[in-house]
Amino acid sequence: MREELLSIIEKNSRIDTKELAVILGVEEIDVVNEMAAMEAEGLICGYHTLINWDKTSRERVSALIEVRVTPQRGQGFDSVAERIYRYPEVHAVYLISGGYDLLVTLEGKTLKEVSAFVSQKLSTLDSVLSTATHFILKKYKDHGTILEKVEDERELITP
Repeated sequence: MREELLSIIEKNSRIDTKELAVILGVEEIDVVNEMAAMEAEGLICGYHTLINWDKTSRERVSALIEVRVTPQRGQGFDSVAERIYRYPEVHAVYLISGGYDLLVTLEGKTLKEVSAFVSQKLSTLDSVLSTATHFILKKYKDHGTILEKVEDERELITP
């Protein structure tokens, strides 16, 4: 039941526990207890709403920042990742393979604000060797949800 429950609420965190119980073929109290247990274990870490901010008047800039770091002895990348994810501007930090070690996602009000974060806070950390900033210009799909349907606007020409 656990993995099926997780799969369902990952797609729709607002689904009612009664409906979950029907789908899973169990009692509602079992669903409530299982979700509480998974929250206590840290398996369920939070519930979020995905918003297409491009359809609002709120101005914001999103960026992906690749970060090359020197791993700390005995801790690897964990301590520098923790220092980075503690900044309130940072939305996510991932350890990645390839030419860089960490991928940091963040948002700010302007390009200048994001650039200032990178140059004044991120790049100045002792273990950071280099960064590469990529600004997100448009989101088509986020967290498995299509935000912007791409339609072919080319004119069909037939002989």
